[in-house]
Amino acid sequence: MALNSVLILTAAFGEGHKAAARNLEAALREKGVGVEVHDIFAEAYGRVNTLVRELYLLVINHVPLLWSAVFFALDKTAVVGGGIGVFGRAARLLGKTISRTQPDVIVSTYPGYGHLLDVIRKQGGAGDARVVTIVTDSLTVNSIWFHCGSDFFLVPNEATAEVMRAAGVPSEKIRVTGFPVPLIFSEPGPTRPGPPYEVLFMVNSAHHLAANVVAALLDIDDIHLTVTVGHDAALGQTLGRIAEARGKELEIHGWTPEIPILIRRSHLLISKAGGATVQETLAARTPMIITQIVPGQEEGNARLLIESGAGELATTPADIAGAVRRTFS
Repeated sequence: MALNSVLILTAAFGEGHKAAARNLEAALREKGVGVEVHDIFAEAYGRVNTLVRELYLLVINHVPLLWSAVFFALDKTAVVGGGIGVFGRAARLLGKTISRTQPDVIVSTYPGYGHLLDVIRKQGGAGDARVVTIVTDSLTVNSIWFHCGSDFFLVPNEATAEVMRAAGVPSEKIRVTGFPVPLIFSEPGPTRPGPPYEVLFMVNSAHHLAANVVAALLDIDDIHLTVTVGHDAALGQTLGRIAEARGKELEIHGWTPEIPILIRRSHLLISKAGGATVQETLAARTPMIITQIVPGQEEGNARLLIESGAGELATTPADIAGAVRRTFS
């Protein structure tokens, strides 16, 4: 069957979901496939969706034990099933989007779409479209991902496939495809001579620790440190002053689409165990020091790195600097 049209569904609750959608879109377009990407929840609920997302980020960053309880409640409780409930508006918009685009394949990179698609398909609203779910987490896979009638589940590695088989997902529905990373990772990697060693520190939620981490890293010999601060320009200025006071070079980036390039050129990445970040550092063959693990979905990502010898956990400035020194040695 010729593949002419693909509808990709994603959501802004975690960078991994968006990254998988974005990277798959780029790959399909390169093959001449027509693609549309939609965040149905954002389109249907607007400001309410934004507020819920902000609450989610607040909880995972500042009350992680609460999020852990929510994550495992979702995993163990049959919270999906039956009717659409409060997601009626999203279901109607999704149905209209499917009707308008007439896709050959519907791809979901976010588990919240599974039940909506089941209901729409039962009502005959998806036509002959196949439904594919891209699981963006490793090892700790919440059951909400696979408690749906998706035709196929694409998983990032064999270990995750084993977890899903053990949970009752039929083997014939599981495909170990790897995580959709940017196309640049298919190109030969750059040479990485050293010393000095290229270290990339991606500041995520723990902005209050960033200054102390940078100060500790700049005290290490044979290091060229690059820091990404996202949209926090004030933090970038603070870090610049720390480097200037020490007479050290520091490369600072705000929000940038060149994260894959920075990871590929680096000897070492320091960041949290997000799904997209972990998969990109593996694709780049760049070892990683993990500074934060969101309970639940990110625990498996961290295990994947640590158990394979490709990463280490360090959460304080002193421990992070110590891990860097051990890696260099």
